[in-house]
Amino acid sequence: MIEARGLTKHYGDKTAVHDLSFQVRPGVVTGFLGPNGSGKSTTMRMILGLDTPSAGEVTVSGRPYRQLPNAPRHVGALLDAKAVHGGRSARQHLMCLAQLAGVPARRVDDVLGMVGLREVAGKRSKNFSLGMGQRLGIAAALLGDPQVLLFDEPVNGLDPEGIHWVRNLMRGLASEGRTVFVSSHLMSEMALTADHLIVIGRGQLMADLSVREFIARNSTAYALVRTPAEDGAAQKLTAALGEAGGQVAGGPDGALRVTGLELPRISDIAHAADVRLWELSPHSASLEEAYMRLTQGAVDYRSTQDPRGGPAQPQPYGGAPVAGGGPVPAGAPFAPPNPYAGPPAPAHNPYAAPNPAPNPAPNPYAVPQPAQQPAPQPVAAMPPQPVSPPAAQQVAAVPAQAADPQTQTPPQTPPRPEAPGAPAAAAGARPTAEKPTDAEDA
Repeated sequence: MIEARGLTKHYGDKTAVHDLSFQVRPGVVTGFLGPNGSGKSTTMRMILGLDTPSAGEVTVSGRPYRQLPNAPRHVGALLDAKAVHGGRSARQHLMCLAQLAGVPARRVDDVLGMVGLREVAGKRSKNFSLGMGQRLGIAAALLGDPQVLLFDEPVNGLDPEGIHWVRNLMRGLASEGRTVFVSSHLMSEMALTADHLIVIGRGQLMADLSVREFIARNSTAYALVRTPAEDGAAQKLTAALGEAGGQVAGGPDGALRVTGLELPRISDIAHAADVRLWELSPHSASLEEAYMRLTQGAVDYRSTQDPRGGPAQPQPYGGAPVAGGGPVPAGAPFAPPNPYAGPPAPAHNPYAAPNPAPNPAPNPYAVPQPAQQPAPQPVAAMPPQPVSPPAAQQVAAVPAQAADPQTQTPPQTPPRPEAPGAPAAAAGARPTAEKPTDAEDA
């Protein structure tokens, strides 16, 4: 048996566990529940002597864990399935633990067969999947054949067959008179495995009850009533049930949820009101619903919906969310929200000034068009130029110039006067040298 009395643990100015007292009795599977950060792992570490309590004490079979002779033969635990040397095989890992606890070597093969790892016993543990690692951790807890067993999330990573095997294993160990303490977040699995529940929130005890009593105290059973889709049938029955002291709430599919009245009484009221019933069935809340109702004020980490849809709205029991929050009215179809839908279009404002048409964005893939050349302009006719006077007159008008010493321009030599009767040279034309005659050559 495990017994905690006034257990408290501080980490600096943070209190992980405060004045926690409970008992884990042999012969039953005790579930250990609580939100993330509630102190479950810290409590288990103090039970196993890994953390020292700041106040209070916890004992296993009447002694603190550290005072137990050969503790692995009395207590088996799985807290972290990854606490294995990755270079060792499954058999080598268990063999080391067996030698430390004085367990015979044949026990190693026995537990390997129990957890289904005999065929991979020589494989290195670093190559194990998450589920195989969980099986190896369970084998290590069972190695010493202890009377007290602690498991922290034992079904994490297991397939459905493995979960079913763990469930039967826990119940089988408890039926042998052993103390089984299991921590888990899977409410559906705990409802099938555990017989008793210890629930903590923010380090304090919230419930210490059997599973059946826990559900009854933290939920409300109701009767589901369905009537034909005739005009006024549901309203007529609702009024009759209300007069008899029942509370009626509409469901999303048109059914009625009735509380405060037994099923035979509901049937008699419907018969007296001349209303036919298509369905009249009892419904009780699940462990998950009861747990959520109890711990909703002790949750430290809450999520919100997509920012485009706004924060999550709390829903009443049995109601379904709608676009504006709150439950769906009776008879209204429920459509699940689309997480990928864009924001709603803004409402049209008839008084808003019209916006100018925006300039279209340039197309980066458009073929560039050649630039247009300007049209050629007509050339204006040149006026006639005056005819220059004869070259002889120009030469006579220009006096001989001496060579400029700075520019080194040679002096211009006046042209040879033409013979009388020769045609006048054009203005600006260079005179050509005359060909010597035969008399001059002689």
